Amino acid sequence: MSKITKFDYEHLVQESLRSVVRSALLQVAKNGLPGNHHFYISFRTDYPGVDLPDYLLEQYPEEITIVLQYEFWDLEVEDDCFYVTLCFNDIHERLTIPLPSIVSFVDPSVKFGLQFSPTIHEKVIPEKLPVRAKTHGKSKKANSQQPMTESVQDGSNVVALDAFRKK
Repeated sequence: MSKITKFDYEHLVQESLRSVVRSALLQVAKNGLPGNHHFYISFRTDYPGVDLPDYLLEQYPEEITIVLQYEFWDLEVEDDCFYVTLCFNDIHERLTIPLPSIVSFVDPSVKFGLQFSPTIHEKVIPEKLPVRAKTHGKSKKANSQQPMTESVQDGSNVVALDAFRKK
C-alpha cells in the first residue's frame, strides 16, 4: 500500500463531477431524454480510447462537440466511458468516448454546465476499452454540412458553474 503524501483535490472534484455526467447519461440510456433536456458534450478527440471515424478525426484533430437531442441511438454507459451512435451526413457511426476525455457538458434547457480540464495524470492510457459495433454504413468524407461544432477551451482548471445558474 502506497503512502499518500497529499490529496489531489482537483482530481477528486473532477472525478466527482464526471460521475454527474455519467449518472445523467445512464438515466438517458434507460429512459430517454425527459422534456426539453439535451446535452452538448465536448471531448478531446486525441484522448486515449476515443474511437471516431478517421474523417472526423481529420476534421477535428483535438476537440469536438456532439449533441444528444433528437437523433442518437444505442447509448451505452460504462464505468469509464460511453458509446453512442450518431448520424453524420446520413451515415450512422458508433463513437466511443472515455469520460476523462470530456472537457465540457452542458444541458442548455436548464442552464446547467460543467467544464473539465484533463490533466497530465488523467491522460495515462486507460485499460483497453471494449470495442462495440462501429458503423452501420460505410465511412465517407464529410461534406460541408456539419452536425457539430468545435468548442473553445480556455485552459483553466476551474469548474465553471456560474454561467449556468439561474439568477
